[in-house]
Amino acid sequence: MASILFSVLLALSVLSSPFLLNANAHSKLGFSADLIHRDSPKSPFYNPTETSAQRLRNAVHRSVNRVVHFNEKDASVNSPQTEITSDGGEYLMNVSLGTPPFPIMAIADTGSDLLWTQCKPCDDCYTQDDPLFDPKASSTYKDVSCSSSQCTALESQATCSTENNTCSYTLSYGDKSYTKGNVAADTVTLGSTDNRPMQLKNIVIGCGHNNAGTFSKKGSGIIGLGGGSVSLISQLGDSIDGKFSYCLVPLSSENDKTSKINFGTNAVVSGNGSVSTPLITKSQATFYYLTLESVSVGSKNIKYPSVSDSYGSSGKGNIIIDSGTTLTMFSTDFYSELEDAVASSIDAERMNDPQNVLSLCYSATAKLNVPVITMHFDGADVKLDSSNAFIQISEDLVCFAFRGDDQLAIYGNIAQMNFLVGYDTISKTVSFKPADCAKM
Repeated sequence: MASILFSVLLALSVLSSPFLLNANAHSKLGFSADLIHRDSPKSPFYNPTETSAQRLRNAVHRSVNRVVHFNEKDASVNSPQTEITSDGGEYLMNVSLGTPPFPIMAIADTGSDLLWTQCKPCDDCYTQDDPLFDPKASSTYKDVSCSSSQCTALESQATCSTENNTCSYTLSYGDKSYTKGNVAADTVTLGSTDNRPMQLKNIVIGCGHNNAGTFSKKGSGIIGLGGGSVSLISQLGDSIDGKFSYCLVPLSSENDKTSKINFGTNAVVSGNGSVSTPLITKSQATFYYLTLESVSVGSKNIKYPSVSDSYGSSGKGNIIIDSGTTLTMFSTDFYSELEDAVASSIDAERMNDPQNVLSLCYSATAKLNVPVITMHFDGADVKLDSSNAFIQISEDLVCFAFRGDDQLAIYGNIAQMNFLVGYDTISKTVSFKPADCAKM
C-alpha cells in the first residue's frame, strides 16, 4: 500500500465549527449502521480463495504500511503535511449520495476527514468497479462557493476558480497519486441497522473528477470520521452530541456477524464495566489522541515513556486510537520490554515469523497460557482478552499482535475488538466497555 501526502491541517475544533449542515441540527439523533470489515464476504475486497490466516496476514501488512498515516515527524511548522495511506482503513460503510440516493461502499476512516468519491464526468479517473456518482443526477447537489465557510474550512486543500466562483479541493499523494475535484454539499444517506435510512442534508463532500494512482478499483471513496472540521462527525456536531461508538467483531468470528457503528443517543457508552479516558486535542485535529501511562503483563507494570513531543504536550496524547490500523504499535524500546515480559510468562517454544513482521510467535498447536495484559490509559484500565493479544497469521503460527515502531504509537483494532468504544468529541473522552460485539 503506497503512502500519500495529505496536504492540510484542519485547525477548527468541533466545538467552534462554522457550519453544522445537518437539517436536523436542533433535534437529537440516534442511529446505527453496519461496519463491514474489508475481508468480510460482504466486502468487495473479499477474496474467497484466501484462508482466514492469509487475510489476517494481509491485514498485518496493511497495518505496518498505514503507520506513516500518522507520522508527524516530517511535518515542519511551515509545511502542514503528513503521510497517510491511500487505502484508508480496514472497515467499510454503505452510504448513498444525492437525491435520489446513489449507493456507494466507502472506507470508514477515523484517521481522515473529508468524505469523497469519484464523480462523473471523470477527466482522468482510476478504474473503479462500481458506477461513478453523477452529481447532475442529484437534485440536492450543490457546488460550494469560494466565499463559503465550507470552502475556507478546507484551508490549503481548497483552491478557487475565479471563472465561476466554485471551490475545488486537491489531495496530493507522495506516491504520485492524487484526487482533485469540486467541494460540494449534498444529502448523505446512511443505511441504518433498524432499516430506517438516516438522511443527512447539506453534508460537505469531495466530488473527485481527476483521480489517479494506487487506489483500489474495488473501493468507491472514503468516509472521514476524524476530528477535523469537515469530517462527518464534526458536521453532524450538536445533532449527535458529538458522539459516536463502534463495536468490532473479532476477525475469528465464524458467523460472519457485521460490526456496528453508532451515532448520537445510540452511541452512549455507560454502565457496569465502562471506563473513560481524556481525548487529547493537538494541532493535527484529524487524529484521536489518548494518554497511555503504562501496560501491565500479569503483575508486572511497565511504565510508558513520557516524552514531550514537538508540540510540547508533555507526554499527554502519546498514542493515537485508530479503527483502521490492525496492530498496536509502540516505540521499539518499550515494545522490547513488553515483549520480554509477555514471552517470560509463556512456557512454550518460540517460532520465527518467516516474513519478519511480528517478532513474538509460537506454534499454533502449542497450549499458550497468555498472561493478562492491561492497558493503563489516563483514568481507564482496559484489560485485554487473549484474542486481543494473539492472532493466528498462518496455519501453524500464532503471534503477538503488537509491534515495535519508532513512529507515533497507535492503538489498533485487534486490541479494540469485543469492546464498545465510544468517542465523545464535546466532553473530550473515549470510553471502553467489554462487550460481545457479535450479539450487538
